[in-house]
Amino acid sequence: MQPTPTNPHYNLIGGEETVRRLVDRFYQLMDELPEAYGIRKLHAADLSSAKEKLFEFLSGWLGGPPLYEQKYGHPRLRQRHMPFAIGEAERDQWMMCMEQAMADVGMDESYREQLKAAFFKTADFMRNREG
Repeated sequence: MQPTPTNPHYNLIGGEETVRRLVDRFYQLMDELPEAYGIRKLHAADLSSAKEKLFEFLSGWLGGPPLYEQKYGHPRLRQRHMPFAIGEAERDQWMMCMEQAMADVGMDESYREQLKAAFFKTADFMRNREG
């Protein structure tokens, strides 16, 4: 999903600093919450690479610098996630962590609601198994 110039969430939410804090909090929650175990076990023990890639991806996805594309090319999200069994439970765990992270970094509620819908659409697209 590519953001449009009329939907510049990157600047509205606080730019690079907020995106970095969002990603850090997201992975902290994923690492700490027992109810996020299903999604956490799909990641390497060391989350530093995943954190950097998500930061780079979200930067461009939210309308900021396209850091991920500059480094790796088109994200091809679904293709890149195919090796991992992702169902509704994993989608919902990912969403739970992201929703809490958005709240914890103090993102304005109206932006959180807009992003929640966009994140859900993308997370749901990553599902590659039933249930």
